[in-house]
Amino acid sequence: MEYKILDKGFLRLVDMMGDDYAAVKAARVSYGKGIKTPEKDRNLIFYLMEHGHETPFEHIVFTFHVKAPIFVARQWFRHRIGSFNEASLRYTELKDEFYIPDHVRKNVVEDKQKAIRVDDEQLKQKALDLIESSIENSYKVYKELLEMGVAREMARIVLPMSSYTQFYWTVNARSLMNFLNLRADSHAQWEIQQYALNIANIFKEKCPWTFEAFLKFAYKGDLLKGGE
Repeated sequence: MEYKILDKGFLRLVDMMGDDYAAVKAARVSYGKGIKTPEKDRNLIFYLMEHGHETPFEHIVFTFHVKAPIFVARQWFRHRIGSFNEASLRYTELKDEFYIPDHVRKNVVEDKQKAIRVDDEQLKQKALDLIESSIENSYKVYKELLEMGVAREMARIVLPMSSYTQFYWTVNARSLMNFLNLRADSHAQWEIQQYALNIANIFKEKCPWTFEAFLKFAYKGDLLKGGE
């Protein structure tokens, strides 16, 4: 499964261990039981979610390959219950790939976490022109430093946070649900919301019972319920 995100990013599900039944089996091992009927197994998942018995969901594990701007990755890496491996700019040269937004947002005075899109076309175009020219200049300097023989680990210090990076993220379903609570929400930055919404699509397809129970009993955000 792969989704194109932003202008040059992507989200790929590259591996998975377990499904809804993995949580069922993990929960029932306490009583020496296993799979029963689909109705009883689904009801168990709903019971676990409703009553906050979340450890069985740790037995469902996803591995994603992500390409995202560095500022998105840095927000993502704050979700520490998971494993990350990121591409290194010490060993590889950065390609000419940067996130160029198609809109501009301004902060809302009443809510520091909220930003709204700018309708003023003149302001928008001026801001986007400044962003693009700054990125082009940074990459030009980066290439010049490399051509001078400056080490990649030093040349990279001039690169902007809009540079694209790639990483692998292995995460269990319990931690994935925590990610969705925080990032599939209108208070999260718009760019990381786009990744979260597509992670939710994968989660829903691969673990439909768990996803349904999560939305009903544990989801604290607003985007997955049609909030924005």
